[in-house]
Amino acid sequence: MANAFLFFLLLIFSSNITFENIHACNQSERSSLLSFALTLSSPQLNWTSADCCNWEGITCNQGGWITHLQLPSKGLKLKEGIFLSSSLGNLTHLTHLNLSHNSLYGSLDQTEFFLSMNDLEILDLSNNLLFGVLPSSQPFSHIQMVDLSNNRLHGAVSSSFFQEAWNLTSFNVSNNTFSGPIPSSICHPSSSSLRHLDFSFNKFNGSISSGLGKCSKLQVFRAGYNYLSGSLPEDIFNSTTLEEISLLRNSLYGAVSDRISNLNNLTTLDLSYNQLSGVLPLHLGKLSKLKHILLDFNHLEGSFPFSLMNCTNLVELRMGANNLGGDISMLNFSKLSQLSKLDLRQNNFFGILPRSLYSCKFLKAIRVAYNNIEIKIEPEIRSLKSLSFLSLGMNKRLTNIKESMRILMGCKRLAVLSLASSFLGEEMPNSVEMADFNGFQNLLILDLNSCNLSGIIPSWLSKLKKLLVLDLNNNRITGSIPSWLGTLPRLQTLMMEFNQLSGEFPKELCTLPMVVSGQTAAQVGRIYLELPIYYSPGAHAKLLQYNYIFYTPFIHLGHNCLSGNIPIEIGQLQLLHQLDLSANNFSGNIPDQISNLKYIEVLDLSMNDLSGKIPASFTGLNFLSRFNVSYNNLGGPIPSSTQLQSFNASAFEGNLKLCGAPLPNKCETTTGVDTPDISTQDVDTKKHQIPWFYISVALGFITGFWGVCGPLVLMRKWRYVYYHFLDNVQDRFHVMIAKRMASMKRRFG
Repeated sequence: MANAFLFFLLLIFSSNITFENIHACNQSERSSLLSFALTLSSPQLNWTSADCCNWEGITCNQGGWITHLQLPSKGLKLKEGIFLSSSLGNLTHLTHLNLSHNSLYGSLDQTEFFLSMNDLEILDLSNNLLFGVLPSSQPFSHIQMVDLSNNRLHGAVSSSFFQEAWNLTSFNVSNNTFSGPIPSSICHPSSSSLRHLDFSFNKFNGSISSGLGKCSKLQVFRAGYNYLSGSLPEDIFNSTTLEEISLLRNSLYGAVSDRISNLNNLTTLDLSYNQLSGVLPLHLGKLSKLKHILLDFNHLEGSFPFSLMNCTNLVELRMGANNLGGDISMLNFSKLSQLSKLDLRQNNFFGILPRSLYSCKFLKAIRVAYNNIEIKIEPEIRSLKSLSFLSLGMNKRLTNIKESMRILMGCKRLAVLSLASSFLGEEMPNSVEMADFNGFQNLLILDLNSCNLSGIIPSWLSKLKKLLVLDLNNNRITGSIPSWLGTLPRLQTLMMEFNQLSGEFPKELCTLPMVVSGQTAAQVGRIYLELPIYYSPGAHAKLLQYNYIFYTPFIHLGHNCLSGNIPIEIGQLQLLHQLDLSANNFSGNIPDQISNLKYIEVLDLSMNDLSGKIPASFTGLNFLSRFNVSYNNLGGPIPSSTQLQSFNASAFEGNLKLCGAPLPNKCETTTGVDTPDISTQDVDTKKHQIPWFYISVALGFITGFWGVCGPLVLMRKWRYVYYHFLDNVQDRFHVMIAKRMASMKRRFG
């Protein structure tokens, strides 16, 4: 019995030894891992125990071979001059390799990194600093997932890669600099498992070759932000499993085929920012699973497909900046109970904005600006409890600004309100009319541009404590700029050009917290917009899109009647990016303190009555991209600086006394005149003597001269004064005419 018990203990002990031996890591692979660890400058990996199968990020099979190396987001960084170690290539049984979200630097085509990884199934090296080309002849017969996104890889993606990858389900190379065509033979009968393809944010060009229809299980196809051209390949509509097609920001052209209705699993269709034309498919509404349809910024025409009103799962509908038209009042939105974003801006829709829109209780954003729609702001809009973005401007018959504002105050979450070119000729609601004002507490952007509004800037605006942007350009607003504007805690952009404002530039405006202090600006951060907003910095400039409210402080007060000196306190606005005070009546010198605005990009002081010199300290404004001081009374040399002298001469013209490059008139140099040296002794000797002889001679000469020549001299003197006066009047007249012509040109194009 005792022998049997001892035998049992021995059996258990030997079993434990066998178990431990099975899981003890292979020593050659342990050495490979240690070699890899030695190439890292940070952080230090805690790989110290004898059995590497117990190390962080390491998994072994029962034979002790390493199968998983997973160290994502560990801050791994290679030592200077060291590339991604080829020692990992000795891990011949590796199936999962995940080193994503680190700072690994190296070239994939300069190492033997993958040569012996025959069993690799998962490869994730995304979000690193890898460069070079994608290996095309590696033994990837077992590979299932490849993610190399967010690196610096370049070159072409070879079709041979996909021919070897029989089991590939997901392939992501987005956010690199790959070029050439998208491979034509991605899919073949033996690769029916492919589900996810992402080529977006690269430099791929050429047309999308046919062949995607062979991917019988493809769900996601992304190739946005490239240089692709041509039409959509017809066979893509054979991939009935597709759930997402995202090809935005390319140069695709042609019509959208009616065959798109075959993709009955499609939830996202993003073809925005292309050159698609023709009418939309009549049966687009058959795609009953559609949630997001983005077709904005194309050349689509014809009427809006009524069938889309049957897509009850629709969350986002964006078709702005096309040539679509039709009677919008015929659209019934009552079935779109999930609709969150509607963007039909800049089309040819007409009719009355349908009240059925108010039945979409989850609406966060509505933009129908730049159409011919008849709009009346109804009290029912308050039922849209989530509404934060509203843009209705540039339409017909939007009147009664007072009542409209009182209704919209009930939209408690409203953050962006754009009513440009509305309420034409009405008066800005004053503080008496808005005495019970208690709304817009979350308003970030208020746009009343080009409304031709009269009146003064009302004090109820001072209650908008979260306001970031105030746009009152192109109105008829009078009075002075209120000092309380400088107390708005978040105001960063103030645009009031082309009004009739008078008075001085208030010193209080130089204390805007968001423009004075970087700490205040950092507290606000980047704010997401439900719909992108668009801004063009010039008449022929490229349209810029902003998906967030970025920190770009502007003060635009040009083309008003402001006067007085530009206050020296303006130097406190150290974070200002643009300052436009053009076409006013400012006088005095240009404050040297403007040179404190180290981030200034646009500085326009043209068409005023400024005098003195251009401050030499302006040479330190290194970010200036637009500069204009034309048509003032400035004089002296233009400060010698690559930055200032890189601007066109038109930025300085109209200042008659200004000289130096880039103006054609050179500055005159003055030289000193040598005078005889009089010794101190001679001065001391003669300084108390009265020179009577010279005085008598001088008096005689003066008497004779004025007796004979006086009348002639006086006649010539007054003639000189007269003509000099005429010259000055003529010069001032020319300057005045030039200023007015330039003002009219800027205002009316």
